[in-house]
Amino acid sequence: MMKILVAVDESEESQRALQYACHLMAYAEAKVDAVYVKPDEADMGPETLYAPFVGKDAVKEWIEKKAESVAEEVLSSCGVCDSGKISCWPRILVGEPAEEILNAAHTEKYDMIVLGAQASSSIRGFLLGAVQAKILHHARLPVLIVRNFREIKRVLVAYRGSDCDQGAVEFIASLLLKRKPEITILHVQENKAEENDTAAKACLLKGEQKLKEFEHTPVTKMTKGNFTDEILKEVATGRYDLVVLGAYGHKRPKYFGLISDEALDIARLTTRPVLVYRDMNA
Repeated sequence: MMKILVAVDESEESQRALQYACHLMAYAEAKVDAVYVKPDEADMGPETLYAPFVGKDAVKEWIEKKAESVAEEVLSSCGVCDSGKISCWPRILVGEPAEEILNAAHTEKYDMIVLGAQASSSIRGFLLGAVQAKILHHARLPVLIVRNFREIKRVLVAYRGSDCDQGAVEFIASLLLKRKPEITILHVQENKAEENDTAAKACLLKGEQKLKEFEHTPVTKMTKGNFTDEILKEVATGRYDLVVLGAYGHKRPKYFGLISDEALDIARLTTRPVLVYRDMNA
């Protein structure tokens, strides 16, 4: 049984992420934990609440009331999972959100983290918050970023042929085995990589064959240009409901443990749900 960690708070974005996670796992054997991280009282002072004359007891009371309010909302949202026969349980942790979510995900061996994010922004490039970015960079497991709820009918796999991309293909192929959406696998011949047509076709065939092993009938596409630009262009015109890619291509990021700039840019520059794949050994 898969274990899914959905980070929640009082925002509509996180509630939407929980609903999407339940929808994604509807045909899988899965347990969904809706995790709220409440602030540690020791790390909070009255100034945090913009009320410098409020005492410690008032701060504690505010934290507890907020946690109770979020727990009630989560229980209500979990009804979406219950109706689809997916087990959903609220959990409350204490501390800094990104650190606690990462620690729980790694030590308790979750299979995926799901995070909500703003659906739109007036400033291009600032569509991903600090918590989401930190988790994306440091999680050693797949992370799904959700900005809006879309019924999963069309999926785009951005494929470079790396071991990480191959893992992403296998992960999503298995997860969507019973749902059987239309899956498009797109390979970009990057100018800087100087990849010839023969190598590009062989790369695309490798991904296609893996999807077929799981009884999917993928649509294959190949284009030339900048990887990030071409993927974003395809997402914008293709009406996809989910984008999937590995955390890095054939070259690892300069700083070990971080995801590639391409994966980060795609996650923050599209309003579609994006699944960035990485395994525990990465």
